[in-house]
Amino acid sequence: MSDRWALGPAEDGGAEVAPLGSDGLPAGPVRRETDLVEAVRGRPDVVRWVWRSTAEVYPRLLAAGVRVERCYDIEAAETLLLGHEGRLGEPRSAAAALARLRGGPVPPDPPQRSAEPGSQSSLFEPRPVRVPLEDLLAVYADQRRRHDTTAHPERMHLLTTAESAGMLVAAEMNRTGLPWRADVHREVLHELLGERYAGGGEPRRLAELTDEVSAAFGRRVRPDLPADVIKAFAQAGIKIKSTRRWEIETIEHPAVKPLLAYKKLYRIWVAHGWSWLQDWVRDGRFRPEYLPGGTVTGRWVTNGGGALQIPKVIRRAVVADPGWRLVVADADQMEPRVLAAISRDPGLMEVAGRESDLYQSVSDRAFAGDRAQAKLAVLGAVYGQTSGDGLKNLAALRRRFPRAVAYVDDAARAGEEGRLVRTWLGRTSPPAAGASDASSEEAGLPQDEPAEALGDQGWVPGYASSNSRARGRFARNFVVQGSAADWALLLLAALRRTCADLAAELVFFQHDEVIVHCPAEEADAVVAAIREAAELAGRLTFGETPVHFPFTTAVVECYADAK
Repeated sequence: MSDRWALGPAEDGGAEVAPLGSDGLPAGPVRRETDLVEAVRGRPDVVRWVWRSTAEVYPRLLAAGVRVERCYDIEAAETLLLGHEGRLGEPRSAAAALARLRGGPVPPDPPQRSAEPGSQSSLFEPRPVRVPLEDLLAVYADQRRRHDTTAHPERMHLLTTAESAGMLVAAEMNRTGLPWRADVHREVLHELLGERYAGGGEPRRLAELTDEVSAAFGRRVRPDLPADVIKAFAQAGIKIKSTRRWEIETIEHPAVKPLLAYKKLYRIWVAHGWSWLQDWVRDGRFRPEYLPGGTVTGRWVTNGGGALQIPKVIRRAVVADPGWRLVVADADQMEPRVLAAISRDPGLMEVAGRESDLYQSVSDRAFAGDRAQAKLAVLGAVYGQTSGDGLKNLAALRRRFPRAVAYVDDAARAGEEGRLVRTWLGRTSPPAAGASDASSEEAGLPQDEPAEALGDQGWVPGYASSNSRARGRFARNFVVQGSAADWALLLLAALRRTCADLAAELVFFQHDEVIVHCPAEEADAVVAAIREAAELAGRLTFGETPVHFPFTTAVVECYADAK
């Protein structure tokens, strides 16, 4: 019996299935099954399922208690292959891929479904154009051929495998949810914001701060309206361009302190206040909708809920179940370690091969023991801080680690010239000209993605194609951060496999941080599994190098206690 099968859902709840050979071609006829769940449940020996979209199939299987070991997500692969071909932004659906294959008119992708707070149902998701399984297999065969035409086919195959694994992890995390104590959350909100007023107005503490700001200006001012604040400062003889903290915190004026306090609390009230709690927390779990590969760098985002920007004070509500623990793991200095692995710089690989403080080791070699200066230099090389002191630091770094600096310099030059730039495995940043990632969701700029995920450049291909320097800075960062995202996918895949043999469950992932919820007696095993998964991911992603990828782990009952 084949251990690889293809599956295509039918509109009546059934499915089409077919066995596949090792060459990816059908090894038998397409069969019609009356129930999709039973079609999968009845084939427990299948190692990998090939299907159009994990988001279409897997939530239904999970709801029925069916877990699959591996999958190949055709639409996720199509996105990566289009990017590699310099066509990122073209329709990525299976129907579009089939039309391109056969030379027909290419249909647009269906619009992204808005997340439904408190629900993981896909019943209202825009319906994609159905592709019969035989046609889906033609697309799959063509994708395998396109993999083999890339510069590094084995890496590209690994990337699409990792992306598909990430889709499984995301679906499982969406269903499991992050443990969340609503009662603790309400206590935190009352502590910070005071009582709620009837009618949905601002809570007491915000109202008090509004009065303090107004009193400081001598007239009624709305702190939540930037134009009103800028006008008030202008009337006080102070010219500002925005109400961002870094601009106003240095101003000598009695309104500054209450204004900054207001801004901090206002964000909590709007982003994680009582309405958020009601919308997104159900049955003791917070369930955002994770979207793997939501940015051009491959980093994840969420479709609602703001899971990737949970303030530390709100993390007090993330509490393990009784008798369970949260294993919170942060990758240590991941970006310079990834730079060492992809550049193959001997000196930096030697430094990154130690589990000790990498920045201190770099400082001992190139900056006379000044760790802060070494950190600025390394991050400056990645993020493109190449002027002023950054230029001086970069020169010192280049003398000691020439191949590492040359690697990101070459990427920056390619970006400036509008050429494609790739991660180690082959994820591709689009060229400046013709990039069609015009919406924030498609381009990887949804509300949940912090600015630093884009290298703090404020630029995405297609938005400022005339600024070659910005393109270069983005490309410099992309090759490092994107390769780190590829590594993280393989980390998740390895950790998922280990957790399958435990009661432990993956409940949170954010760039370089992962949280596993487990019985207290499994905590040590989970800590060891994270360490082993990180090293395995390093070998799979970058090959055999001396570079290590250590994690700082904390076993806690409350997320806020981890840092």
